[in-house]
Amino acid sequence: MTLIDRLRPEARRAPESGISAVANRGRGQPGVIPLWVGEGDLPTPSFIADAATRALTGGETFYTWQRGIPDLREALARYYTRHFGRTFSSEEFLVTGGGMQAIQLALQATAGAGDEVIYLAPAWPNFPGAAGVAGAKTVPVRLDFGDNGWSCDVGRIEQAVTPKTRAIFLNSPANPTGWTADRETLQAVLDLARRHGLWIIADEIYALFYYGGGRAASFLDIMEPEDRVLFVNTFSKNWAMTGWRIGWLKVHPALQQTFENLIQYSTSGVAQFMQRGAIAALDEGDGFLFEQVERARKARDLVCGILAGTGRTRFAVPQGAFYLFFGVDGVTDSLAAAFRILDETKVGLAPGVAFGGEGFFRLCFHRRLDQIEEAAGRLAGWIGKL
Repeated sequence: MTLIDRLRPEARRAPESGISAVANRGRGQPGVIPLWVGEGDLPTPSFIADAATRALTGGETFYTWQRGIPDLREALARYYTRHFGRTFSSEEFLVTGGGMQAIQLALQATAGAGDEVIYLAPAWPNFPGAAGVAGAKTVPVRLDFGDNGWSCDVGRIEQAVTPKTRAIFLNSPANPTGWTADRETLQAVLDLARRHGLWIIADEIYALFYYGGGRAASFLDIMEPEDRVLFVNTFSKNWAMTGWRIGWLKVHPALQQTFENLIQYSTSGVAQFMQRGAIAALDEGDGFLFEQVERARKARDLVCGILAGTGRTRFAVPQGAFYLFFGVDGVTDSLAAAFRILDETKVGLAPGVAFGGEGFFRLCFHRRLDQIEEAAGRLAGWIGKL
């Protein structure tokens, strides 16, 4: 046996990310417009960075609360109270090392070897990847794509439930499609979960990156306190903090100690000075966030108009998040095509195959308008030559 053969099969089978494959090839190339990963082009605002710097230079560099400092958990409660229209308690929140760790902890608590977790596809590949490493089997249920855009058939979710199913992972607004569940769809999924005794892992990180006015519908609008819903979230998207790796879980207070134990045995908490920056984001960052949503709306409309003008693309105008998931007539191998597009146009896209959507590409339009216009123009020219 080779050395790698002695690792756990789940670790050996962890797939390489197609997103990273394109990004790794294009990073550092001059003239590339990088639209491959899910982040904007602005650095973290100074009011956030300065708060972290003050805490760092002030000596907040010691071990701290595993579940997050009280000040941050209270700020999370204020943020939710402000945006979701009812009162929340700090005892509902735990701070994690990014949204990815929040997902890992939710999986550790609900599903393990031999269990099944249902998710909607196309989907961000990190969720099924993390579930697979944990030993769980992921069961994709495809969104429908037609003249009216992406839609979810909740009946097909129920058909996928087996005696081994433990949880449903639902991301809305969705990465990569921009599909956003309405209240009726969320209610149907919640009713399904109640009937079968399933957990829901709700990824609502783009709830405020919503183009229908206000915020997107949430399970928080319809659930009862005892419903089995775990919310995973991150500071990355709303406040240009992707590199910080800080996120949170929202859970029933009765689950606090269990999740604190899981944090203890993984990362042992998030640096306190980073948490000070996160407080500033929550308490002072609504204006920055709303500016970014409007900026993204303009970029969305711009890129959709240019690509639609080719007459050779298919997509639904995204309702939320900041991605365009589009197909190109005649393209069937999205990874090979993404490499070609990178080499020939210097535009970096994520291949749809990475999300379970072969023949599509994901374009992150959360950048300044001149770059989006230039990138869309290059893509339109490339498409026109096929």
